[in-house]
Amino acid sequence: MAVTSVPRAPFTSPLAEELAEGLLERFTRYARVSTQSDREGTESPSSARQLDLSRLLVGELEQIGLTDVVLDDDGYVYATLPATTPAAPGGAPWPVVGLIAHVDTSPDAPGEGVEPLVHRAYGGGTITLPKHDTVLDPERMPELSARVGHDLVTSSGDTLLGADDKAGVAEIVTALAHLAAHPELPRPTLRVSFTPDEEIGRGAHRFDVAGFGAVCAYTVDGSEPGELQDETFTAAEAIVTIEGHDVHPGFATGKLVNASRLAARIVAALPPDLTPEATSGRDGFIHVYETTATAARAEIRAIVRDFDDDLLAQHADLLRSIVAEVAADEPRATLTVEITPQYPNMREHIARFPAVVTAAERAIAGEGLTVVRTAIRGGTDGSQLSAMGLPTPNVFTGGHEYHSVREWASLQEMAAASATVVRIAEAWTADDLVAAAAAGHLPG
Repeated sequence: MAVTSVPRAPFTSPLAEELAEGLLERFTRYARVSTQSDREGTESPSSARQLDLSRLLVGELEQIGLTDVVLDDDGYVYATLPATTPAAPGGAPWPVVGLIAHVDTSPDAPGEGVEPLVHRAYGGGTITLPKHDTVLDPERMPELSARVGHDLVTSSGDTLLGADDKAGVAEIVTALAHLAAHPELPRPTLRVSFTPDEEIGRGAHRFDVAGFGAVCAYTVDGSEPGELQDETFTAAEAIVTIEGHDVHPGFATGKLVNASRLAARIVAALPPDLTPEATSGRDGFIHVYETTATAARAEIRAIVRDFDDDLLAQHADLLRSIVAEVAADEPRATLTVEITPQYPNMREHIARFPAVVTAAERAIAGEGLTVVRTAIRGGTDGSQLSAMGLPTPNVFTGGHEYHSVREWASLQEMAAASATVVRIAEAWTADDLVAAAAAGHLPG
């Protein structure tokens, strides 16, 4: 059991402390709305339940005072918080800056019936959640041991929490509400979007970059405080389909072609050092996340990841060669490999516009945090959006252990993220960044 007789951890700033309780209410309310995306869904959004939260957000943004609030036919929410003055001092036009988070949650863990629990002033030690004997153990989660005194939010143990990315959604809405209520605070025009289907790699597929009209944007979809990420994996999905020949096992001699055994051979042949659990840093991997198999038919689903496009291609070729070897050994079976690009590394697309990163660095430092530049061993909507002409780095949320029933978030860190969003708006009123946008050193 966690001990609670410790002082409550301080907030990073008075602004963060001011935002905290309203942010907590929003986040726990959003977390209760089931929004899992569906890998098999063919529409946008892939699951209709995502629209439940999107419609709720439309109403809240309108109530806050944003304009141009729409939920489009593909499930994207768009809205505008206008600048408080028509032009910047000196007459230059304000840049339009975007803020983005995704409403869907991962299909990798149960997401229906989320019950957020708030653990005030975490005292250290294990936290035993009330369902499924789920335990948060700092010995296995070093990040948890560093949050003594923090107000932690978890699920009840049988579902994910949904901090990925409802923490980001709540942080943006809370920041917008604060800015709208304080017109004396400097800000450019802000465009906001809440997207569907990020967790299945489709979050930006139908995003209206031209209609969004921003020179840059920020996804609020990271984890550790101070994180600023402008590099992601390049990603592809691989689907291996095996058609065997099923026969009654009593009469199978020389006739049965068991697709499930062929699938097992393919998975076993993948290098054990090319898996997520065996790699770190800038190493790529092939991750088999689902296998369905009968004697007649089998399907292997995998994701292929690397920071280097050439290495990604090598991983894909390796999978193809393993499948080809198995097919050659059993010509009576039909084996196919379909590899589909999912998102690109955002690095080269953002590097051409250093002002975008500079603004975020100033905002994070202004909140009293150390800027932590990391490459994401995954992707965000910003991966595709950056390639589509909208440079979009990623900032932190304060959520941890994503995609699992052990997911948790720190209120102190979430409040720091929301305050950082407020400070990003302020950063874009600086003369040098306004001038960079006006001089065409940014797209749009």
